[in-house]
Amino acid sequence: MGLLDRVSTLIRANLNDLIDRAENPEKLIKQVLLDMENQLLQLKTQVAVSIADHHMLEKKQKENEEVAADWLRKAERAVDKKQDDLARAALERHHGAQLLAQGYQEQVGDQMAQVEALKTSLRKLEQKLGEAKSKKDMLLARHRRSLVANRANRAHQNIGDRSKAATFDRLKERVMVSEAASQAETELLSDDLGDQLARLDREDVIEKMLAALKSRRGAAN
Repeated sequence: MGLLDRVSTLIRANLNDLIDRAENPEKLIKQVLLDMENQLLQLKTQVAVSIADHHMLEKKQKENEEVAADWLRKAERAVDKKQDDLARAALERHHGAQLLAQGYQEQVGDQMAQVEALKTSLRKLEQKLGEAKSKKDMLLARHRRSLVANRANRAHQNIGDRSKAATFDRLKERVMVSEAASQAETELLSDDLGDQLARLDREDVIEKMLAALKSRRGAAN
């Protein structure tokens, strides 16, 4: 893939979609920024080379135009001196230089178009890189919020799962039954203890009544 094709791919890249699909968004965006910076450096170098080539082609065009003009002057002098053979040879050299100048002129136009295309791509890539750097933290924060929201949704779904809810209800019922049995056992023990204490009280009363009766009976005898 050529330089402009790689740059065009980076310029068209949708960072939001890339981050959403990435397994490691932080690693991805760092790699994207690194690629952009590398391509930007290469593009700047290519722009400089293309501008230098444009100047070189302009220089070659001008040189051949000067050569063509010089041979035309020589042909004119030969004609003035009635030396047609020399005039023809000079005109032949003039025509050849003219053709070269025209060829360089076309190349100058093509080279200028390439320079403008490279400059346009350079500006777009610089803009894209600036946007990526400014959006880096925002994009990563948005992605982290998305992950948290997804985990929360999954947790909510797990809580709402019927089978798990049923299991929770069964456990809750067992706890309630256990608590009720423990409370009943406590109440039964309390009742038994109360009965025993009440029985002791009754026995004491009976013994006192018996003693009083014996005392009365002994006095009567």
